Amino acid sequence: MTISEAPRLVGDERIDVVPISYPDPGAGQLLLRVRANALCGSDRGAWAHGADVVPGHELAGEVVAAGPETRTSVGTRGVVYLMVFCGRCRNCRRGMTNLCLDKQGDVGFNRDGGLGPFVLVEERVFFAVDDDVPFALATMLLDVMGTSGHALDRAERLLPDVGSIHVVGAGPVGLGTLVMARIRYGDDVPIAVSDVSPERLGLAASLGATVAVAPHEVGSLEPVDLAVDSSGRTEARAAALAGLRKPGVLVCVGHGQELHLDVSRDLIATERAVIGSEYFPYGDLERNLELLRDHRDAVARVITHTFDVAELAGAFTTFLGGGSGKVVVTQDGVAR
Repeated sequence: MTISEAPRLVGDERIDVVPISYPDPGAGQLLLRVRANALCGSDRGAWAHGADVVPGHELAGEVVAAGPETRTSVGTRGVVYLMVFCGRCRNCRRGMTNLCLDKQGDVGFNRDGGLGPFVLVEERVFFAVDDDVPFALATMLLDVMGTSGHALDRAERLLPDVGSIHVVGAGPVGLGTLVMARIRYGDDVPIAVSDVSPERLGLAASLGATVAVAPHEVGSLEPVDLAVDSSGRTEARAAALAGLRKPGVLVCVGHGQELHLDVSRDLIATERAVIGSEYFPYGDLERNLELLRDHRDAVARVITHTFDVAELAGAFTTFLGGGSGKVVVTQDGVAR
């Protein structure tokens, strides 16, 4: 058993540092020393209202102990896939681990996650990375590259010849969508980005957006083949749908508010499609690691701030202020 201290988010933007015991890994399990964890918009609720577990679901670290029936060596560096998929159900057998029918948990939501110094995980949700990939950069394999890349994959099943894109929301997933789209489609495909934050619009422009506009300017954009919404906002989704070509595809990747449709007007008469995209399949990690090797600098620019865990409150304040890109928390100090 490993005994340490971990931050407990108790609500009202307060942190308690509490002792925590990590059991030795059992069969098929790994104990990781967490080295970096990227903050996510879905952590907002834990910061405001508290959490029963240690949050953090975009984590990278190194294996410090391996249980029986494992193949991963101590010292291996890697990232942790959020969803503890069963590996046996119909969807898992088809590679759709993000839609596991017998999911056993979510790291950082109902299992202790990456804001603590250690994390105990099933080996099947661990993905090894190269030793020369910094831990902070490795976290980009998860939501920034994985979630965004899967949204593009989903769209391409309906629209294989994407020629123009509108990215709705320039938070980390939106910025990840921009970067992944540039990698996938090249510089000639126009990509518009919309957001309420001037700082994030500026960051989007620096990452390759053809045009970056405020929400009230979306109506002036040229119609696009594909819109990817990471904002989760009803009004933003409606505007994105209205701004599609005929046909066109809207992918909703950000959890949030409703989208109201007139099926005849919005879907049938236009042959537009609205689809959802949930996280990403575990199998995408191998492809995305190859992309990270080839486009390391572009992906790294999504990270705008890095904080030690001793500055965790400042990390949350910066990230939830809405003006940053990805904020990564590293593990050296004790959370405050």
